[in-house]
Amino acid sequence: MCPGGFFISLEKMAKLIPLPGPRERGPLSLEEALRRRRSRRAFLEAPLTLFEVAQLLWAAQGVTHTEGYRTAPSAGVTYPLELFLLADRVEGLVPGAYRYRPEAHALGAWRAGRLLPALYEAALRQDCLAEAAAVFVFAAELARTERRYGPRAGRYVFVEVGHATQNLLLEATALGIGAVPVGAFEEEGVAGAVGLPPAWPPLYLVPAGRPR
Repeated sequence: MCPGGFFISLEKMAKLIPLPGPRERGPLSLEEALRRRRSRRAFLEAPLTLFEVAQLLWAAQGVTHTEGYRTAPSAGVTYPLELFLLADRVEGLVPGAYRYRPEAHALGAWRAGRLLPALYEAALRQDCLAEAAAVFVFAAELARTERRYGPRAGRYVFVEVGHATQNLLLEATALGIGAVPVGAFEEEGVAGAVGLPPAWPPLYLVPAGRPR
């Protein structure tokens, strides 16, 4: 059995971890968040709170409508993205990988342990991966979009992960959290570190933490 399949079975057996409800009004306007957004690559050792990571997860892929629509647009409402939180220093969470479940605004335990050292190696030893309090990993099941759009699906999925990542980065700015998108990594290494099944290749990484 592949590692991803093993972790999926564990997730099904485990109880979901509920997250704090999302805040829908904050002190920073969208325009100000756009103006302030910068890539932050250096982080303090201080942890993030569970509310903060919950808010970032919701901004990226949270459900905002009774029919299941999310914060980021998806071609044909196919929602191919899978979002994982690799928690290293998050208050209330044991270090490990967690799968975000948008429909429940909750986390499913996916893989235990301190995983950032392996992710750091897979991402070409970029310091931001080693210093982060948490890393958000976007993966995708391309087949969900291919069933509707065939060979055009790839471009739609890559555009979608850009939408979701920008949402996360703007929310990080609003919360005063440093974050940076990372696209340079070895796909197999990241998949191995997170425990992704072959059908869910990683697309984007976003390390986050208290900015230095």
